[in-house]
Amino acid sequence: MTFLRRLTGPARRGLGVILPCPGLIPRVGVTQLPGGGTASTRGQHTEATDLVEVDLKRLDGADAGIVELLMCRHKARNALGYVFVSQMRKLVSSLSHDSDVRVVVFRSLVPGVFCAGADLKERSLMDNTQSDVFVHSLRSLMTQIASLPMPTIAAVDGFALGGGLELALACDLRTAAYSAQMGLIETTRGLLPGAGGSQRLPRTVGISLAKELIFTGRRVGGQAALELGLVNRATEQNQTGDAAYREALSLAREIVPQAPIAVRLAKEAMNRGIEVDMASAMEIERMCYKLVIPTRDRQEGMAAFIEKRPPQYIGE
Repeated sequence: MTFLRRLTGPARRGLGVILPCPGLIPRVGVTQLPGGGTASTRGQHTEATDLVEVDLKRLDGADAGIVELLMCRHKARNALGYVFVSQMRKLVSSLSHDSDVRVVVFRSLVPGVFCAGADLKERSLMDNTQSDVFVHSLRSLMTQIASLPMPTIAAVDGFALGGGLELALACDLRTAAYSAQMGLIETTRGLLPGAGGSQRLPRTVGISLAKELIFTGRRVGGQAALELGLVNRATEQNQTGDAAYREALSLAREIVPQAPIAVRLAKEAMNRGIEVDMASAMEIERMCYKLVIPTRDRQEGMAAFIEKRPPQYIGE
């Protein structure tokens, strides 16, 4: 049962709504950032200034169970700086044990940008040791996102370059506007992808194509990304600039009605199974299937099928 508790979380939490990126919030505490420096804390945030750069919005009504992680570092185009990474880490951690959350949508509130990648101004002030520590913390954040037990969707409505694409790759699914631009461009800056991109891109599009994209630092648009298998869905951009978000929300709405424990266990089976040989993967599938058998949701699914009605899953 330990495995099941890890997947579903220790307690159910109420929904409520957190307003997206309200602007300024009071500083009430201080914590140490990796590589030196301090950051203040308030509620679910950890930051070095009063500005909220990442926030959560919990949808309600028919969309209850969908949580949006909002990126809103407007002046720096959602660049991955100390404050941004620290706030996102705190919020992702808060989601990892919340069994009310069925899908997380990562989206940007900055027009034309998903995430511009590294904060080069901050990075230029770091020495070699500080840079290594910070990139390690960035890599750890992407692993934390990839390890969330519920499905995650990146809505790419603009540029997703370098670490920005690595963030999208850490999500389970991706939607994109045709006008979006995506690429692991680190080799054009004398670097290589350092936040998981060199590992997740090959697992997404295949090793040969991933090598080509990384060696050349090439950028691709949303339609090309769909053809390459880099994103799951792509669409024409709309007048409000949020077509990929709307597509991600549509996809999330397809996931929410499904049995949440079964969905989480399916994700666990696939994520763990892909890393091992087939025989071991089959054993992982067996373990996950065994855990879903005693759930009330499985009984509800069978009863709904017999009674020819839609199932009402409660995540138990």
